[in-house]
Amino acid sequence: MTETEVLGLTDAGEYSDADKAVAHLERLYSSAVRGLCDRFAQVMKTGAPDRRIRAYYPEIRFTTATYAKVDTRLSFGHVSAPGTYTATITRPDLFRNYLTQQIDLLIRNHGRPVTIRPSITPIPIHFAVQNDATITVPQEGAADFTLRDVFDVPDLSSTNDDIVNGTYVSPDGTQPLAPFSAQRVDYSLARLSHYTATDPVHFQNHVLFTNYQFYVEEFEAFARASLADPDSGYDAFVSTGNARITDPDSPLPHPLKLPQMPAYHLTRPDGNGITLVNIGVGPSNAKTATDHIAVLRPHAWLMVGHCAGLRNSQALGDFVLAHAYLREDHVLDDDLPVWVPIPALAEIQIALERAVAEVTQLEGFDLKRIMRTGTVATIDNRNWELREHTGPVQRLSQSRAIALDMESATIAANGYRFRVPYGTLLCVSDKPLHGELKLPGMASDFYKRQVGRHLKIGIRAMEGLRGMPLERLHSRKLRSFDETAFL
Repeated sequence: MTETEVLGLTDAGEYSDADKAVAHLERLYSSAVRGLCDRFAQVMKTGAPDRRIRAYYPEIRFTTATYAKVDTRLSFGHVSAPGTYTATITRPDLFRNYLTQQIDLLIRNHGRPVTIRPSITPIPIHFAVQNDATITVPQEGAADFTLRDVFDVPDLSSTNDDIVNGTYVSPDGTQPLAPFSAQRVDYSLARLSHYTATDPVHFQNHVLFTNYQFYVEEFEAFARASLADPDSGYDAFVSTGNARITDPDSPLPHPLKLPQMPAYHLTRPDGNGITLVNIGVGPSNAKTATDHIAVLRPHAWLMVGHCAGLRNSQALGDFVLAHAYLREDHVLDDDLPVWVPIPALAEIQIALERAVAEVTQLEGFDLKRIMRTGTVATIDNRNWELREHTGPVQRLSQSRAIALDMESATIAANGYRFRVPYGTLLCVSDKPLHGELKLPGMASDFYKRQVGRHLKIGIRAMEGLRGMPLERLHSRKLRSFDETAFL
């Protein structure tokens, strides 16, 4: 099989208008995917063709010979040095607002156009058909021909985090324009649907993570109340299985089996609503969720879960605002060494503290009665209390940790790694060092009293961040020496 049948449009265009550039991206992508889906369906009926079938992702290409003169307060929207920069693009329909904004900034800050054209990166057939419910890709051996002999399949050797990890080496001298390649984005879009049981299109720009199902019930109650308020700005609530309601009294089906990390979305027309993901317990789930949600380029994510209080002065139900993290989760050690500090982001910290004050009606020195700011330790051993205490307790004391959980540092570290603003507000549910264990009777009273208030604080914080200009929210602290122009 020596010949290749190339599908889709192949025209290129130069644009100084971001809307027209994105429209060209959409034309290239839709024609390529439509061609692959049609040919795949045909091949599955008629058998293997005598040639390879291929289509390419579209590409944004930008070249400048000068350094940009931009506002030094801006952390994105411009390239760092003269050269040629490229980004392969998938699902421009899903990312339309993001792409329009980022391309517009690049054009305005440099006074140079962008070029839109097909790339040299093939679209894997699995990703091309994943949004067509009428087509499924059979497992290897199920068809009467070898799939990879005819169509391109996912290539994990080039689907990686080299750009965001700062280890990318250009094969041709061009530099990356965006933090993720098209294949990396497509990979995560597919995993998101699998793990959360909701389509990526429903995810909002502000994401709350929790480690208890109790928060989901409160979130649904808040969502229904918001839909009943015509001034709330929210227009729908989406549950697992993509069940969507716009009427606050509409029933929602309860799935027989929940996905690994169910997601729920209180949506706004502009995408600036709130998504809640119940990641369950453990750093592995926390990493998995944030690895994939990061490609959607959210404006902020916050952890609002339960923790063990480590100080005798804390009481059950007190809040912990993390300003530092002790990382003993181990799941990110290969991507982000533990010697890399994870700084607190002032914009997030202020939003969370204001939200606590607003919901509790306490402020100033009185706020210290129910909230402490300090280091949160994250570990990967749920039953750490059963080990010999001297070592772990000594490390916790030396770190000045005031709380311990299994997710927060992972979420914060991946926020740092992916340049997504992050924060943590936890609620003390037990104090194992002081004999107050999480027992069933005590837990139920605690949950009834605190869950609603804690979730409301997270929502209020997100609503406060929603009104903040992106150039303020996306802190320069998250950007390294040579950054991509796109957020």
